[in-house]
Amino acid sequence: MSLLCVFDLDHTLVRSPLDLAAVKADLRALAVRSGCPLPEAALRWTVEQTIGGIADRSPGLRTACWDLVLDHERRALAAAECEPGAPEALEALRAAGIPLAVWTNNTRPITEVALRQCGLQAYFETVVTRDEAALKPDPDGLRVLRAAHPARPIWVVGDSWVDGAAARDGGVPFIAYGADPEELRRRDVVARLIIHDLRTLPQHLAALATSIIT
Repeated sequence: MSLLCVFDLDHTLVRSPLDLAAVKADLRALAVRSGCPLPEAALRWTVEQTIGGIADRSPGLRTACWDLVLDHERRALAAAECEPGAPEALEALRAAGIPLAVWTNNTRPITEVALRQCGLQAYFETVVTRDEAALKPDPDGLRVLRAAHPARPIWVVGDSWVDGAAARDGGVPFIAYGADPEELRRRDVVARLIIHDLRTLPQHLAALATSIIT
C-alpha cells in the first residue's frame, strides 16, 4: 500500500509573509491593553498556548484573540505564492501514485484560498485545518487523516518544530523542510530527514519508504 504524504501549508507549500512571532507579539500586546499581561514564559508559547493563557485570565478575550490571528492570516494571504519547487514536487509525487494531503493550523477558508491562489488545490485528496482538528503540535489532525486513509502509512513534511512534534506524538515519521536543526533538538523533535529543496523530496521519500519496508 502506498504511503500518504502530508504537507504543512505556510512556509512549506505556500510562501507568505505570515509571521507567527508577530502574531504572538500582538496577542501579548492585546493582553497588556486588556489588563491581563502574560508571564515572561509566554515568549516561548505557541499561538494556541498564548490565546489559552489570555483566555484563562479573561475568558471574554478568546474571540478577540482568534479574530486578531485571522486578520494576520488574511493580510498575509494577499502576498502568498508557491514555495519554490512545490509544484514540481507535488507533480512528481502524484505521478508516482502517492496520495497527498494538507495539515495546517490555518482555517479552512484561508487554506482553500491559498491553495487555489497558488494553483495547488487539485493535488490534495484531503485537507485538515484548525476547523476540523486541534492545532499542532497536538497530533489530533492525524485522527482525521487516518479516518480518511485507513491503514495507510503517513509521513509528515513541514518547516516547523510544531509539525515535527505533532508527527512524533502521533507516531509517524517527519521530514523537515528548511527547519532549524537547533530548534528541533531543543524541542526533542527528530526528523527522519532535513531537506532544503522540495524538488528532492520525491526521490528521498521513495528511498526512505523502501528502507522502512525492507
